[in-house]
Amino acid sequence: MTDQPTSPPHPKLDELIAVLARLRAPGGCAWDAEQTHESLVQYLIEETYELVDAIEGGSREELIEELGDLLYQVIFHSDIASASEGERFDIEDVAAHMTAKMIARHPHVFGDTVAETAEDVIAVWDDVKAVEKSHRTSVLDGIPLGMPSLALADKLIGRAQKIGVIEADAPAVIGVTDEEELGGLLLAIVASAKANGLDAERALRVTLRGLQDEIREAESDPFDAGIIGTAG
Repeated sequence: MTDQPTSPPHPKLDELIAVLARLRAPGGCAWDAEQTHESLVQYLIEETYELVDAIEGGSREELIEELGDLLYQVIFHSDIASASEGERFDIEDVAAHMTAKMIARHPHVFGDTVAETAEDVIAVWDDVKAVEKSHRTSVLDGIPLGMPSLALADKLIGRAQKIGVIEADAPAVIGVTDEEELGGLLLAIVASAKANGLDAERALRVTLRGLQDEIREAESDPFDAGIIGTAG
C-alpha cells in the first residue's frame, strides 16, 4: 500500500500566500507590484486600529475579517522582502524567527526553568530578553515613541519604575476603581483641555519627554537623579 498524499496543515494560509504572490508577479496587479514597506505603513496602522475595534466591540465575523487584513499585511511585507535586494527573506523566515523567539522566551515550557505564576513568567521573560537584547544600553531602547500617548505613558512608567525613577508602590493620586470610571475621567480631562484651548495629546507628550529625560539622567548618574513620586 502506498502512502496517500497529505494536505498541507494550513491549506487556506498557503492559498492566501499564493494569491499575494500572484498579485505581485508580472502580469498581476500593477498597484500591488508597486508597493513598498514604506508605502504600506499607513495601511498597517489603519488595519491595526480596525482590529482593536473588532476585538473591543465587533462580531465574530468582524474579528475574522480584521485578523485577516492584518495577516495580509504580514504576508505582503514578507513578499516584498523576498524580492528586495539586501533583504531576501520570506514568510517562512519570519515564522521560523518567531518560533525560535517564543521557544527561547518560554524556558519554563520548553526547558527546565520553573515559573508557576504569571509574575514568575514575567521575571523569566525579562531575564531572557536581557540576554537577547544585551546590546541595549537604556531601558528606553526598543520603545516605539510613535505609540499613542496613553500607551506610551504606560510603557514609560513601567520602565521608570524598574530603575526607581518612579516609585512602584506609591499610592495612586486618583482612586479610580474600574475602567468605566477611568474612561469618564479621561474624557473629562480632554474636554477641559479643549474648553481651555489646550492640546491634551501634545501636553502629555511634552510631559513624557520630560520623563524620558529623567530616566536617562537616572541611568547616567543613578545616585544624583531624583525620584518622581506618583502621589504628589
